Amino acid sequence: MAGNSQRRGRRSTPRKGPSAGTGGKGRQSLAGRGRTLPADERPWHKAYSGDEPLPERTAWKQEKERRKAAAEGRAPKIGTPGRKGAGPKAGGGKPAGGKAGPRVAPGRKSTPPKDAPELLVGRNPVLEALRAHVPAMALYVALGIDMDDRVNEAVRIASDRGIPLLEVSRAELDRMTGGVLHQGIGLQVPPFAYEPFDDLVAAASEQVAPLLVALDGVTDPRNLGAIVRSAAAFGAQGVFMTERRAAGMTATAWRTSAGAAARIKVSQVTNLTRSLKACQEQGYTVVGLDADGEVELYDLEVAVGPLVLVVGSEGRGLSRLVGETCDLRVSIPMASDIESLNASVAASVSLAEVARRRAADPTLV
Repeated sequence: MAGNSQRRGRRSTPRKGPSAGTGGKGRQSLAGRGRTLPADERPWHKAYSGDEPLPERTAWKQEKERRKAAAEGRAPKIGTPGRKGAGPKAGGGKPAGGKAGPRVAPGRKSTPPKDAPELLVGRNPVLEALRAHVPAMALYVALGIDMDDRVNEAVRIASDRGIPLLEVSRAELDRMTGGVLHQGIGLQVPPFAYEPFDDLVAAASEQVAPLLVALDGVTDPRNLGAIVRSAAAFGAQGVFMTERRAAGMTATAWRTSAGAAARIKVSQVTNLTRSLKACQEQGYTVVGLDADGEVELYDLEVAVGPLVLVVGSEGRGLSRLVGETCDLRVSIPMASDIESLNASVAASVSLAEVARRRAADPTLV
């Protein structure tokens, strides 16, 4: 009887034979969809560069990309109209040279190169930069801006010098500046041109009582801009700081200085201690601001001579080597038990006292 055989281990199920085919009906579903079109061959993509008429939204995206690229000082990620496959692919593809660009982790902004243009904003910084003949690439003015004397003069100077004048919406200017208060005007400039340190010291040494300001690890660009502004206001001939681990003259520092960066020389040095020693060899007295300094600011008699005022960083103050290099360490007397002042405030107070002593010295009048 089937299924009741006396042979142990006998298979009771039949072997599986070959399955029936589709007869070619599924051949199309197994075929691939072909190559993926690159961005510059898709008429609906902002990087499209073919001959077909662009859809209205694609044309708007291309114009938006051009404005963004102009603000960031780079080539736009769009193809050249009329040439298929021209230009790099949008979205991180390989450029025409065949080498892939740097990959950026999702959600992380890429750091712009040091030689990338910057956007100065604010009416005073823009006007001062134009007055000082700082090289400029474009002047952005917001639509519907309240035209005052500063804006009118900035527009006139830009027109006289042949600087392109671009009218943009306030929303676009907000995006270009990252939300920084811009007062409806911005100036695209190349990177800040630092003065060579030797030239800065040589120019200052031509004065009767030269005054320089050195920054030891000031990392906040707003503090840097405020110190540059105070240095220009109280008669200093220059400011210098280290290239690494310190703030540079960015657009934020420019704005905080209210344009004073165009009227005073600023230099970057590789080694601050070595630069201070070079100043000492030139006859300067190096004075560091220190809350535990042995001399009070109001007793600083060397203020009337060649002087380098060293301002420490916002948190730790003067570094050990810089503190040991200083000829004197000066404290600012305060009536209350406040530990210390902000770096820019301390620099302003000290520079004001130096200027007061020099104004009262008959040999310097």
